[in-house]
Formats: sequence, structure tokens, C-alpha cells
Amino acid sequence: MEVSANTPAVVTGGASGLGEATARALAAKGAKVAIFDMNEEKGEAVAKDIGGVFCKVNVTSDEEVDAGFAKARDAHGQERILVNCAGIGNAIKTASRDKQTGEIKHFPISAFDFVIQVNLIGTFRCIAKSAAGMMSLDPLSDEGDRGAIVNTASVAAEDGQMGQAAYSASKGGVVGMTLPIARDLMREGIRVNTILPGIFNTPLMNAAPPQVKEALAASVPFPKRLGNAEEYANLAMCMIETGYFNGEDVRLDGAIRMAPR
Repeated sequence: MEVSANTPAVVTGGASGLGEATARALAAKGAKVAIFDMNEEKGEAVAKDIGGVFCKVNVTSDEEVDAGFAKARDAHGQERILVNCAGIGNAIKTASRDKQTGEIKHFPISAFDFVIQVNLIGTFRCIAKSAAGMMSLDPLSDEGDRGAIVNTASVAAEDGQMGQAAYSASKGGVVGMTLPIARDLMREGIRVNTILPGIFNTPLMNAAPPQVKEALAASVPFPKRLGNAEEYANLAMCMIETGYFNGEDVRLDGAIRMAPR
């Protein structure tokens, strides 16, 4: 599906990092982009800069997601593109022993559940609601192309590190549901793909000390650096615009395989 002037698109987590880069890449090709995010100040600024619209959305809320899609569609029309970048992470061992006191603790179930709610169920919530809307559109071609969806997982879906049980489970779920959803939507002409980013230079990573970033970059086989958000956006655009790209999960990681810690 070619991205052209006035193509309606929605990017969750679009106020910063991978989502912002993708929103800007879509806008550069003329798309009308709605940004779903919790960061109102940053989201409004990015939306203004790219000629889009900001929708304050918590992807764990049916009501907020519905309101976000309603606002986006009122401004730009029914979206043909959805890119899911909203997500969170934590680092907690399944069970651990305090080195000083010997006290044994387990992963708080509420913390595990929250990561699943945002990363996995939040992603599916946006997919299901967006796909239902796309189904109302007329096809763009004789092949029946109606829309494209790109999701964000992580290399942690396949080689999660210590403390990443919740994060890996959530991202593994995104990978696992990609093909079934693509099959669910195949007769409607809606394609679904997922990107598994490695270590990227995002605002979250910018907070790390320089020596930590240098060590992480050195662990990447080639090129020996952190990924750039624009590289994620390039792959997302390829998935959107290449009509035969469907049901795939693609690592974007410089060939890294994460160590246990």
C-alpha cells in the first residue's frame, strides 16, 4: 500500500522514540497522522510539527482507545495504517533473595499484570478496533488492499534477560499473535507484521550513563552501535508499503543475541 498525501494513520506511543520517528516518516510522505500517547506536552508538540493530531490515550482503557480513534477519524477519516509503539518494561526477578537480609521475595503479580496489560492486551485492543474500522473501507486495489498494521515486540521475545519475565512474555505474545491475526484479516485485505527491535537509542536509553551505552553498543556484532529510531521507521514503512509483506516477525538488532544478564 503506497503511503501518499492524506493517507490516514495512527501511531501509538508516537510522542517519542520509535513511535515519533515513525509518525514523522509517515508525515514526510503526506500521511495525516494521529498520535496516541500519555505525554500530552510532547505529543501535542510532535503533532503540531507534523501537521497531525494528538489524542491522549492510555492503551489499557477501552474508553480512551475508543475516544482516541473517534478523534483521529473525525480529523482525518478512517485510518488505513496503524503502528503500535506504546509499551513499557520493568526488571524484576521471578523470585529473589536479598543479599543483606536473606529475605525471599517474588515478582509482584500486579506488576507482571500491568506489563501484560500495556504491551500485549493494549496492542491487541488497538489492533482489533482499528481493523474493524479498516474493514468498512473500500479496497485500494484489485487485490483488495484495505490497510496495514505494524506492531512492536522486542528481541526479548526470543532471548529475554534476567528480570525480563513479564516484558519477554508480553513481547512474545505480540510475536505469537501476529500470524493468527494476519490470517483472521486476510480476506479483508489487512496485513499485519511485527518488528523486534534490539537495543535502540531512544529517550529511555539516553538516561543511561555513557559507559553503559558504550558497553551495550560494543555487544552488537555489527554495526557496533545502538539502533536509530529512524531505522525502525524505515522498516515500518517497508512493511506498510510492500504488499507481499504479511504475517512476519522481523528482528532489527545488528545480529545481537542477548546474554542472560
